[in-house]
Amino acid sequence: MDSATYSASSRLQAAGLQPAIALFEDAARSVPLPRAPQPIAIADYGAANGYNSLLPVNTAIRVLRGRTRSDRAILVVHTDVAENDFSALFATLADDPDSYLKKEQAVFASSVGRSFYQQILPANSIALGWSSWAVHWLSRIPMPVPDHVQVSYSADDEVRRAYARQAAEDWHEFVAFRGRELAPGGRLVVLAMAMEPDGGSGYRAAFGAVVAGLRRLVDDGVITAEEARRMSVPSMARDEKDFRAPFAPSGRFEGLSIEHLELFNAEDRFWAQYRLDNDASAFAAKWAGFLRAAIFPSLAAALDGGVGDARAAGFVERLEALVATELAGAPEPMIIPLAKLVLAKRTTGSA
Repeated sequence: MDSATYSASSRLQAAGLQPAIALFEDAARSVPLPRAPQPIAIADYGAANGYNSLLPVNTAIRVLRGRTRSDRAILVVHTDVAENDFSALFATLADDPDSYLKKEQAVFASSVGRSFYQQILPANSIALGWSSWAVHWLSRIPMPVPDHVQVSYSADDEVRRAYARQAAEDWHEFVAFRGRELAPGGRLVVLAMAMEPDGGSGYRAAFGAVVAGLRRLVDDGVITAEEARRMSVPSMARDEKDFRAPFAPSGRFEGLSIEHLELFNAEDRFWAQYRLDNDASAFAAKWAGFLRAAIFPSLAAALDGGVGDARAAGFVERLEALVATELAGAPEPMIIPLAKLVLAKRTTGSA
């Protein structure tokens, strides 16, 4: 993620957080707690800069404090890939007025810089897990998407199958390793991108504007056609059967079961503001900034020189401007399909 713009743009992602936070609050009320003095461990899987973790973690801590002494240690572990900007995460925890570190004395923060598609925390150690806007990112790009940047809108069946296989493998691994890390009776709440009934992943106009912008950059000689062909977003939305697949046919996998699964559409907050002020330029600029933070680093990585290419900064600036111009010309609301899940680990001795 581009840390310079991610904090502001992640406010759009916060639109879907509240329904999942309610599930996290319920989980905090019911999970078994380890015996003192062992700390109560909360894991944040895919933390990015930590902004989307503050409200859920604060909520969980508040509930746990109602169940324990005020001096009982709570450990919060924020995880992300090694390439994540952990300095931005630490700045959020230290400086944001909503940081749980500013509200509690006996809460301790740590981080792990490894992919969550492997085991990254001790077995049976985590009481509560949280993951938002993270599991749609694939562990690798299975192949370029030659006719689009988002596989959901590709007409290439081979590419769509390759991405579907990778997404299935990654979700299987994510669930398997969380099953090992959660303590008996623990809960994991996941907020993830979901699929539309027609197979799309939402954000149709936004992705279309990116494709149009890339074509313009090719025409203007800023990037080559081959570079544009390689530019793909390494993400895949899932439908209900995809989320349930690892648990078939018994309903359990690595000690986990799905306690709650619901697909819904989040509010497009940028569109809601546009309806109030009718400012197409502001609407488009917000969406372009969101896309810059969320996906432009992945696109820039496909330049001949990678993210260190001398053209990378200019590429990002030009593409953001082109996307904003495209979206301002015909504003429309974005469909934002999401899934919220609660995975529960059986208690020791349960059937």
